[in-house]
Amino acid sequence: MSERANASVIPFKVEDEPEDEMAEQGSVANPAERLQLSEAVRMAEAIIFASAEPVSERQLAARLPEGVNMAAAMADLQEIYAKRGVNLVRVGDAWAFRTAGDLAFLMSRDSVQQRKLSRAALEVLAIIAYHQPVTRAEIEDIRGVETSKGTLDTLLETEWVRMRGRRRTPGRPVTYGTTDAFLDHFALEEIRDLPGMEELKGAGLLSTRMPSNFSMPVPPADPEALAEDEDALTDIDLEELGLLTPRVTEE
Repeated sequence: MSERANASVIPFKVEDEPEDEMAEQGSVANPAERLQLSEAVRMAEAIIFASAEPVSERQLAARLPEGVNMAAAMADLQEIYAKRGVNLVRVGDAWAFRTAGDLAFLMSRDSVQQRKLSRAALEVLAIIAYHQPVTRAEIEDIRGVETSKGTLDTLLETEWVRMRGRRRTPGRPVTYGTTDAFLDHFALEEIRDLPGMEELKGAGLLSTRMPSNFSMPVPPADPEALAEDEDALTDIDLEELGLLTPRVTEE
């Protein structure tokens, strides 16, 4: 027989497409959904760009089309700006555009020189950040010295600290906590991104010879949620604290 007759046929198998490619194709399989998502990304970009303050996801959801996949939209927008001079960053439960970290030096000449906090104010700020919700008496107990009202007033003026509630103990002392402005200033996505013990030791901010029983508190996962022994501030509380103008009642 001829060589042609003896030749065997080798079947040719087309390799399956990688799962990730198929997933990617599946994500754009519905042009209408993809178009809606792209439009939502543009709308979110405009809203955040026009805002002087970080925009919360609740505010975005109220202004974007109903049914939009918020997580996918923000992930797309964040990816778009990942390699640009301005990055989209998460600040707590909100989003904001900020100068890329490696280009911050370009803004140094135009930055407003803020008054430096005193050592006492920095200590109190650190205690509030790690121990919140915390009262003035608890702050003094941790520091071992009395804390002046002026120190707390200074931190409240910076808007890094807020009065968040009242402790359910005699005298109902006010509790303090940090704000989204604190997260934004220190480039933290959430309060639990604060440096831990090892990081502080590495930066030379903690002694390497700490007591064996020394431990650092873990900030709450949701700093907005009230603690079990904490009540929210009422209008009457705000009036007593001078944070709300007393209502005038007609006799």
